[in-house]
Amino acid sequence: MLKTPIARGVALATLGATLVIPTLAQAAFIEDTKANLELRNFYFNRDFRQEGASQSKQEEWAQGFLLRVESGYTEGTVGFGVDALGLLGVKLDSGAGRAGGGSQLLPGDGDSAADDFSEIGLTAKAKLSNSVLKVGTLQPKNIAIATSDSRLLPAVSRGAQLVSNEIDGLTLDVGYLDQLNDRASSNYEDFVINGGETKKSDGSIAAGSKGITGTYGETSDEFLFVGGTYKLTKDLSAAYYYSNLEDFYKQHAVNLIHVLPIAEGQSLKTDLRYQRSTDDGNTNVDNKAFGAMVTYSLSGHSFGLGYQKMSGDTGFAYVGGNIDPYLVNFVQIGDFANKDEKSWQARYDFNFAAVGIPGLTLMTRYITGDNFDRAGVSEGKEWERDTDLAYTFQTGALKNLNVKWRNATFRSNGTANDLDENRLIVSYTIPLM
Repeated sequence: MLKTPIARGVALATLGATLVIPTLAQAAFIEDTKANLELRNFYFNRDFRQEGASQSKQEEWAQGFLLRVESGYTEGTVGFGVDALGLLGVKLDSGAGRAGGGSQLLPGDGDSAADDFSEIGLTAKAKLSNSVLKVGTLQPKNIAIATSDSRLLPAVSRGAQLVSNEIDGLTLDVGYLDQLNDRASSNYEDFVINGGETKKSDGSIAAGSKGITGTYGETSDEFLFVGGTYKLTKDLSAAYYYSNLEDFYKQHAVNLIHVLPIAEGQSLKTDLRYQRSTDDGNTNVDNKAFGAMVTYSLSGHSFGLGYQKMSGDTGFAYVGGNIDPYLVNFVQIGDFANKDEKSWQARYDFNFAAVGIPGLTLMTRYITGDNFDRAGVSEGKEWERDTDLAYTFQTGALKNLNVKWRNATFRSNGTANDLDENRLIVSYTIPLM
């Protein structure tokens, strides 16, 4: 585990990268540099409600420090720069039987959690016209892969990514990743697949939660993606991505988003998603995932209805280790992506700025899924209810301080865990440059 103090480590790393850039070309590099420090205080409580649970609850409280430095570019036809990311997590409270064995806030197992953990990431970058190449620590977020930032510290990956905006309205995106650092870890590791096979007490191998086989003990050090997003009109955009997790799966993903203005303060948004996943030699991956979300907005109110359907021989395949899949019904706890599962979502959002309370927002949703096979159950059924309440202070000494409470309840007649969950997150970002 790294013990280097976060600020000192990032400062030295950034200085070292700066020294290799020609001195005469540093003006824009320094003038355009931005830096901020986010203080993120996170309380996590998850109660296990099913009979015979080996652990009654996970409960942790920790303080996170996230230092982000983004340099400008050197002058010239090709501009060069460097970004730095410093992460430090410090345990405030945890204990025997309450630690996050499920990788919640801190590294550790069910009996103990680390007192602290940290990481320093550097990213070299080069810019030519409207195209940017980055190599090093990355946090890609597209319909092929998106690293999670829903805990104390974000997950990050290592690799190279090229994003090009040379054609008006078109964004091209190409990337190659070889390892992932989970959000509760200081170590980079090869990729695994979500819901992979497990070993039973009798020594036999069981298919994972998605019915995918050929994954036990297997990892991959190559994930590549290529795709783009094109704005067809001011109201309609389309995206396509191809991705491949070597030896596990190949995937084609399509997304259409249309926003229809109805009247002043009213709109209808339609979000359609389709992914086709097949095996890459060593697994049985075979899945078609369709999702649709329609949202009607009126002043501060938003009413959404969603539908998601899985078909094929397996559930939805995606990278494990704190990666957020691009699914309509991937929510706080569940992804509703089991083999043959059909799920529906009803969602309501309200922005209290519409009634004179800017900074206060509410989200609540209910998702129900069925039609999937579970061991010993004729038909798998599950549901989840989520509520988010957040407030950002607008004025005074606490301006820009954000407080968020996230509550979730998940129940299933076929999965291992019935869960009640609460998260309380207090965050404040301090501009440094």
